[in-house]
Amino acid sequence: MLERPYTLLSCAMSIDGYIGSPGSRLLLSNDADFERVDVVRSPQLREERTARGVRPSPIKVTVTERVMLDPHANFFTAGDVEKLVYCPSTRVPEARARLEPTATVVDGGERVDMGGLSSDLAVRGVERLMVEGGGMVHTQFLTDDLADELQLVVAPLFLGDSNATRFVRDGHFPWNPGQRAKLADVRQVGDVVLLRYALSSRFRD
Repeated sequence: MLERPYTLLSCAMSIDGYIGSPGSRLLLSNDADFERVDVVRSPQLREERTARGVRPSPIKVTVTERVMLDPHANFFTAGDVEKLVYCPSTRVPEARARLEPTATVVDGGERVDMGGLSSDLAVRGVERLMVEGGGMVHTQFLTDDLADELQLVVAPLFLGDSNATRFVRDGHFPWNPGQRAKLADVRQVGDVVLLRYALSSRFRD
């Protein structure tokens, strides 16, 4: 059994490195790129998964600290797939009262750790994980060296707001001025650019 799933981080950002605008939804990608990312739900892949004896659609996973989640949100209501919610131990009773049976609440310990989450997913049979989190989640996966691949989409615009959310937060990253990440592919997708980085020896071209 794998120690953790093959982990792909997926993110779209502005030219100046922001992924979200305070108080409003910011669409950085385009339809062509959404279709590229959504290929994990294609009929062909669903058939392949069924042939392997697993559910046709991947499970959904989210992490929360404050458990301010709406059980009627699209994440919980769309698709006949398993949903996992990881939260701190102190929030488990509240989360279960709010979200079960719509989702399975998982005790993430004192503080949800991405390493522990990855190991738990591996135990559950998850072989591949695509992460589309915010700056905090991406930072944890990267600084803890838990990512195998980064797919970074750059949109042709500047946000110019230091209060906006950046792609990553401060931290000690394995890839730095002394050790550059390997750029595996560059591709234009409509008006955005997709950069693929190989972050581990497990990278799949």
